[in-house]
Amino acid sequence: MVQFCKTCLMPNTRPRVVFDEQGVCNACHNAASKPKIDWDARRKEFLDIVESKRGKHPDYDCVVPWSGGKDSSYIAHRLKFEFGLNPLLVTFSPLVPNSTSEYNREQMLKLGFDHLMVRPNQKVSRRLSKRFFTERGNPKIHWDAGVNSLPVRVAVTYGIPLIFYAEHGESEYGGRVLSEEHKKIRDYTEVIEHQIGDDPLNWSDDQIEEKDLFPYIYPDLDKVADVGVTAMYFTYFFRWSMLQNYEYIKDKIDFRLAEYGRTQGTFTNFDSLDDKIDNLYYYMQYVKFGFGRATRDACRMINNNHMTREQGLKHVRDFDHEYPSHDHEAHLDYLGMDETEFTEIVDKHRNNEIWTLNGNQWRLNYEPE
Repeated sequence: MVQFCKTCLMPNTRPRVVFDEQGVCNACHNAASKPKIDWDARRKEFLDIVESKRGKHPDYDCVVPWSGGKDSSYIAHRLKFEFGLNPLLVTFSPLVPNSTSEYNREQMLKLGFDHLMVRPNQKVSRRLSKRFFTERGNPKIHWDAGVNSLPVRVAVTYGIPLIFYAEHGESEYGGRVLSEEHKKIRDYTEVIEHQIGDDPLNWSDDQIEEKDLFPYIYPDLDKVADVGVTAMYFTYFFRWSMLQNYEYIKDKIDFRLAEYGRTQGTFTNFDSLDDKIDNLYYYMQYVKFGFGRATRDACRMINNNHMTREQGLKHVRDFDHEYPSHDHEAHLDYLGMDETEFTEIVDKHRNNEIWTLNGNQWRLNYEPE
């Protein structure tokens, strides 16, 4: 039976989410705990860590995994202009880049940041995207590996002691928190358990050799320890809000919004704009788990008191089901599929416990409530 959180709108079909006896999810419990946190003490802890590492590298104080979107740009801007650090911005390229992400990155770089971007072998990337879309309904699994491995590899290679990731998704959005320390520190266990769910060394086949997988493989843990690299979550030290992050960065740069005025599948126009494949990723979330991008965005707004549950419910009913047609041809091209193969794979990933085929139309067996 599908159950919806009584406080936000998250269903129990979300992987690893936990509901209490009152029907409230663990993301809402995490949100409710934030007013009780001593944020001044957290800020002091952050400053103590920064000062202990400042100057360890002659040029860069930290690495910021950076897409050019609102969240990572918000972090980079604060680190540089509020805290006086010199961050190296590191980007693992989007699978299907768009003009919006390119424009927004360029606006940030004009402020005076150094930037390193890696675009891996596209023959390998496309093959992995098709494989993971076919097998798991997720064309971005290898990208998840790359975005976790590259910043650490750069930090190890150049001897940069700190990495600042954005939010700890398992606590922020409802999941399995490995330990209280993992809310602050991102380590290899967290990466494998929650970010990838697999070891990239398993991905070789008759066309992909182990050497082709180098961009996706996490650096040797002994080397990470020898350099003393620590990856931390910015959200542990500073309260997190996707809307407030956007409001911050739009005042700092000419931040371009969704190309068509609103992102398909949701009601927002400022979030996750960096990759054309993202719209397919969120649509497949809807196919596999019965909740889409509007639910994701509404729950985050509700948890930060930027929206009521009733307002969020209207958005979910209006947009969650919406197919990302604007980038459909780009998706087919990147995956190397025709329409028939694509549709068959999408439908293969529908959970028959939540979907019913009526004639030639798929319908959810429930409605958000």
